[in-house]
Parts: sequence; C-alpha cells; structure tokens
Amino acid sequence: MKIDELKNKKILILGFGREGRDTFLFLKKLGFRMEIGISDKRNLKMKNAHTGKNYLRAVKNYDIIIKTPGIPLKSISPYLKKSSKVTSQTDIFFNNFQGKIIGVTGTKGKSTTSSLIYAILKKAGIKTYLAGNIGKPVLDFLFKKDCVFVYELSSHQLCNLKKSPNVAVFLNIYPDHLDYYKTFNEYVSSKKSITKYQTEKDYLIYNIEDPIVRKIAKKSKAKKISIKGEYYDLNINAAKETAKIFNIPERIVSKTVKNFKFLEHRLEFVGKFKGIDFYNDSMSTIPQTTIFALNFFGDKVQTLILGGSDKNLDFKGLNKRIDNSEIKTLILFPCTGRKIWKGIQSKKRFQHFFVDDMSEAVKLCYLHTDKEKICLLSPGCASFTGFKDYRERGNLFKREVLRFKNRKKELL
Repeated sequence: MKIDELKNKKILILGFGREGRDTFLFLKKLGFRMEIGISDKRNLKMKNAHTGKNYLRAVKNYDIIIKTPGIPLKSISPYLKKSSKVTSQTDIFFNNFQGKIIGVTGTKGKSTTSSLIYAILKKAGIKTYLAGNIGKPVLDFLFKKDCVFVYELSSHQLCNLKKSPNVAVFLNIYPDHLDYYKTFNEYVSSKKSITKYQTEKDYLIYNIEDPIVRKIAKKSKAKKISIKGEYYDLNINAAKETAKIFNIPERIVSKTVKNFKFLEHRLEFVGKFKGIDFYNDSMSTIPQTTIFALNFFGDKVQTLILGGSDKNLDFKGLNKRIDNSEIKTLILFPCTGRKIWKGIQSKKRFQHFFVDDMSEAVKLCYLHTDKEKICLLSPGCASFTGFKDYRERGNLFKREVLRFKNRKKELL
C-alpha cells in the first residue's frame, strides 16, 4: 500500500504490541488527515481504543486495517466490509522504501542468517539496518536513503505481500504454525511471496536440497543462486552468496564469520558443571530442529528435554531419531510431552519424566546425566504452555543450571 492511500481514511491498527506502537507513531508523524483507531485484546486507556474479547468487531468500522502479523487473516474476515483494505507494516514498507531490501525467510535459521548478513554488510562499510522479526520495527526508517535493509520475514509477514525483496534468501520449509494456517499448503503459499514478485533484475538464493524450496525456486523470474548445508553451514553459505552480490571482499566475509557470535538459545553452550555439558537450544520450536541438534552433537547427548505447546505438528521423524539415539533420559513438558512419549517405539530403553516446571527438569538432568555427556534443552515445540516465549524458556533453563551447580543436598 502506498502512503498516499492513507489520506482521509479511517485506519485501524489491529494489535498494539511493539509493531503496532511503531505504526501508531509513524501515522502521527505523517500529518495526514485521518482517523486512527486501535484494536487489541488487552485493556488500553487510549482514545479510539477497542479492547476486550470482542476487539475484532471494530474492524467493520474502518476503511484500512493495518494488521499485526500474529493475528490470522481468517480471524478478521467475518468483520471486513467489501471496501475494506487489509495491509501490514511490512506491506507499507516494501511498497514505499526506495533502497534495497534483502529478505530472509525459512522455517528455521532466518534469524541467524539475517544477523550474519547484516554483520557482513556493516563490516564492509555499507549503510545497513536489521529489520523485521529480529530487528526493529521498520516504519520509522522508511524514508532513509542510500541504505540496505536486511529484513527477516516470517510467514505471517509474507502472507498477502504483493512485492518481493531485491535479494531473497529462502532457507528451508517444514510444517509449522499449523495452529495459524488451515493447512500446510496454506503455510507454504505464504512463504512463496519471498520470490513471487521478483523480476529478472533480482536475486534468489535458495536451498537446493529442500524439495519444496527447490520447486518454488523453479518458478521464480529472479537470478538463481543455489546453496546447501545443514544448520550453521547453510546460514553461512547464504550470507557468503549475499556478500558476493554486493561485491564484498572475501577477507571481510571470512573475518566476520570467524568473529560472529551465533544467537542465544540456538545450540548455546551454557557451561560444564559436575562434569556435564549443558546446551540451550530453546529456539528449537519444531521437531526438525531437535533432529538437527541431535545430529550435530551425535551420541554424546544422554539427556534430552522436550515438549511444549501443540501446533498440530507431526513427531514421527523425531520419534524415529530418538529411537535410534544413545539418549537414556527424556524429560517431557506439557502439552506435547505425552504425545511424543507415546510415539517412542523402544520405550524400555529410556527412563522418562513428565515435568511442569524448569527447576524440576534441570534437577533431573543433574541426577540422570553422566559426566562427559550432554544435557540438551531442544524442545521441538513452541513454548506458550508454560513460558512467555522461547527466550524466557531458555533463560530459565540457564538460570536453573547455574542455580543447581553448587547444591549438593537437593541432588541427593
């Protein structure tokens, strides 16, 4: 949506989190004649605020709805007028920004890849900003000139987008967010927007080993660059190919990759305590990333903490990987913990515990993990049944690991 289309309109900001607040301030700065409403489930003491459990009903009273990514389009469809237009912060940015955009998507790895590309461009002296899921909300930077935006794009942000980035990086696609989308195909369809509107002047860097990504890439008009690899190798290869497009010298790329600190909560080494190596992989919110973590560490993983909120995902592949591992102890969180345990075939090989809090989980790790072995938090599920988000889950794990390291009585 073009900025001029906002003039003299009744505009509803749907969802008033970090992105919604940024949108509100941006609209105020424009100085256009317009009526701005805010709709959010939480109680807000603001002018034209629609709150409470029926907050979505306000949609029918507005011309333009600027929707936060976390609210599914299907939730607001019953309240839309025929003349209403639904847009987003991402859509407004893509249609009005005059510089170059590097868009990064994938079910997993996009945060690491975006951060690494940003670090390389910055080290090379290119004026660049990190935006989207991992960076700052973007509308405040809309009128910046002669710069590059590295934009981490979730499926929610890509959904209904009608313009693609100049450089698109497509890492992988696995079943996810099936509580948000009606089907896996709908989820895949949202991801296609990363390249759907690219032209012959644009670039698509894609994972040739992912069959769905490869199929989408075939239909792209952009110049295609294929990459391969697992986990950090894939992230690094994507960043290196992006750097080539911007003619960044290899020495700068190599030095940046060498010094790059990979993200917190992604295979993060917490420490070695009582002879046990503790790793925090709380960013693992789908079964495939837990499989990757087990492949990465191999037979040294003896205790695995799994489970979380249910997004209707299939755990068969993870169950098979656990059955074929050297793991001895499974610590399982609700509400998927019991579902995962049910799918384990060789149950007699494992001891298992169902837990409700991180303190109990970590205590069990100390009690049932041998020296020189790994205790791994890699839940394979979202965190929302017991934690605010994956960050809180990972931070609690680290805190409890440190808390128990000097406590002998509680571990007897």
